[in-house]
Amino acid sequence: MEIIKVIIADDHVIFRKGLFTILNEINQIKVVGEATNGLELLELLKKTPADVILMDIKMPVMDGIEATRKVLAQYPDIRIIALTMHEEISYFNKMMEVGATGFLLKKTTQDELERAIIAVVCDEHFFSEEFMSNSQTQPVIPPRKRPDIVLTSREQEILELICKGLSNAEISKQLGLSQRTVDGHRAHLFEKTGAKNAPHLVMYAIKNGLIKT
Repeated sequence: MEIIKVIIADDHVIFRKGLFTILNEINQIKVVGEATNGLELLELLKKTPADVILMDIKMPVMDGIEATRKVLAQYPDIRIIALTMHEEISYFNKMMEVGATGFLLKKTTQDELERAIIAVVCDEHFFSEEFMSNSQTQPVIPPRKRPDIVLTSREQEILELICKGLSNAEISKQLGLSQRTVDGHRAHLFEKTGAKNAPHLVMYAIKNGLIKT
């Protein structure tokens, strides 16, 4: 795998510098730039190509939600991982809706950071396991009225693994199923929930209490 070029967008200088040091210790990752807000990030991208952006959500001038929307409109191949101290489901929902492909808490580990960055570069989604676990204990916003959804035990099992950020290949290996079988169950989950992609499926599962605690 080629070196993955990362930009850090965060207004807290100490956190940003710490993240810079941690990431540059990983052989296949190189931090190529830093920004303190979304507007600064957009200017930086004009002259500094990147594969992944670690995006703080709450920043001055232009926050991470608006910055994600604008970045992906101009650079659709960039992958964005929300990196935040806010565990509320609403922040997760907003970032997924504007196109982020990962969601990590700022208390993440170097190992989780590395796995998340590699996952999104490989066109997978990655969600902090701690966030997904904690989100199940938060009050759930009442969903819009929908027909009752009945999942098979296998679909339920696969849904929970998707919500933990596992790829189809990883689910296949863990459950001892062919990847084609997993692909089929995943397609059924999308059909039953109306989700268009993995982030929307996770959002739906959280809002509708489909994930077992």
